[in-house]
Parts: sequence; structure tokens; C-alpha cells
Amino acid sequence: MERISLTNNVTLSRLIYGMWRLSDDTDTSASHVQAKIEACLAQGITTMDQADIYGGYEAEEVLGHALRAAPQLRDQIEIVTKCDILVGAGRYASTRVKHYDTSAAHIAASVDHSLQLMATDYIDLLLIHRPDPLMDHRETGAALDAAVASGKVGSVGVSNFKPHDWNLLQSAMQTPLVTNQIEISVLETSAFTNGDLAFLQERDIPPMAWSPLAGGLLFSDENPALLSLLTEIGNGDAASSSVAWLLAHPARIMPILGTNSLSRIKALSRSCSLPMDRETWFKIYTTALGHEVA
Repeated sequence: MERISLTNNVTLSRLIYGMWRLSDDTDTSASHVQAKIEACLAQGITTMDQADIYGGYEAEEVLGHALRAAPQLRDQIEIVTKCDILVGAGRYASTRVKHYDTSAAHIAASVDHSLQLMATDYIDLLLIHRPDPLMDHRETGAALDAAVASGKVGSVGVSNFKPHDWNLLQSAMQTPLVTNQIEISVLETSAFTNGDLAFLQERDIPPMAWSPLAGGLLFSDENPALLSLLTEIGNGDAASSSVAWLLAHPARIMPILGTNSLSRIKALSRSCSLPMDRETWFKIYTTALGHEVA
């Protein structure tokens, strides 16, 4: 499995296992979660993507149960998690309205909560989950710098930020932002043309891609021609060809793949061996767009 270096100290696996549905599984036992992690590790997938809000603020704790039961796994994986979304669930049940909180106090408390819940003393990569229209960039930047300086966080980045959001936050920081986790898939291609990927490529910053299979819409009847093409290219596996299409892009996109099925987890790395030449890439792209490029 290819490794992507974000800093001298933090590298991620090219494919990332997404844990947003971890607490939705019918089996959330430590042994079952351990089996999922081990299935990833067998393929070289070492990076686990979390967020405090996942599973109604329960997914991090589910992972923590597994790491307490099998502490040897912690040194074999990288943990990515996120903070700043507050919604009326879990420990934030009293929240009156969904909102974002990028205050220093909230970031510090979120880091400590995540460390406790996931049974670890460090987070490899912490992301601000959503741009906050009320963000004081100096306060937020200082809080992220402090998280890294404390040793509780290895590196920091953002999620769903536009280039102007990135520049604002980075302007108030000493620590470099190392990634932006954005939505990219065959059905969500705007990042290729709206400047989001170009901004990151110019700075040699590898992006993470959430929902690389478009939340399952890829397998619906909305675009039968696209599904047929992807199935053909993937030798019967449309998911693998969809991910291979992202991997072929020079931005070094890191797709985040989430499933609770052990059999599907064991097949996640199949996309890494699928060939994807330029004409095939554009065939998929134009079929998704519904027209040829200008």
C-alpha cells in the first residue's frame, strides 16, 4: 500500500478506512471492531478516519473499546478525528441548534474527550470539521498550534474548507495545515474544476476524499450508463473502478472508504491494482458529466 507523507512525522495509508458508521453496526463488540482493523492492516490500510460527531458522538468510544481490548493495535494505525460540529445528540443533547464551535475552549475539550474515548494519548491528525462563519481565526489557529505543541495531536488540517477559509486560518498559525478532507467522487466532480484541488496541488498538499462512492448513489438507477461502464472497467466491481479513478489523479487523493461488512473491507485494496489510463479516466468523467469535454 502506498504511503502519503503529510509531515516528517505523520504518514497515512493511501486508502483510509472510514468509521462514520462504526456504531451503526449490529455488532459493535471490541472483537468485531478489532477484526475490521486487522482486515485493513492485512492490506496495508493503516489509517482510521473518525470524528467526534460520528454515530451521534458514539463512534470514537466504540473504537476505544477495541483499542482497550487490543492495545497492540494502536501503534499499528493512524487515527484521524475531527471536531467543531455540535448537534443535539449524545453529550451535546442539550444543544438548542446545530452549530459550529471553533473556540479554543471547545477545541481543547474536544481533543481531551477524543483521547479519553479512543483510549489513546495522542491523535495523529486533527481536523476542523466544517468552516465556522463565526471563527476567530487567531483564536482557532492558536488552539490548533497548542494542541500540536502539547503532544496530544501530531498534525492538524481541515475538512470542507474552501481556499479562502484555508488561507484565513493558516495566516494565524505557526503549524502548517496538512490536508483538506473534501467530497470527491465520480458523481461529485466539482473539486476538479472549481479550484479546490488546484489550490491543494499548487501547495503539494494531498487531499482526503469523503464519500468517494457518492454515499451509494453510484449504484442507483440514476446513471445506468455510468454504472455499466464502471462495472465493466472494474471487471464486475464498480466500487473498485470508482476508487481507482480517484487514485489516478495527480493530486494524490486519499479516498476514505467506509463499510461494516468484513468481506467488503477485505476487498478495499483491489482498486490499487486496477489500471486507469488517461482515455479511460476521461471516459468515466464524461459519462458522469453526461457530455464530452469542451
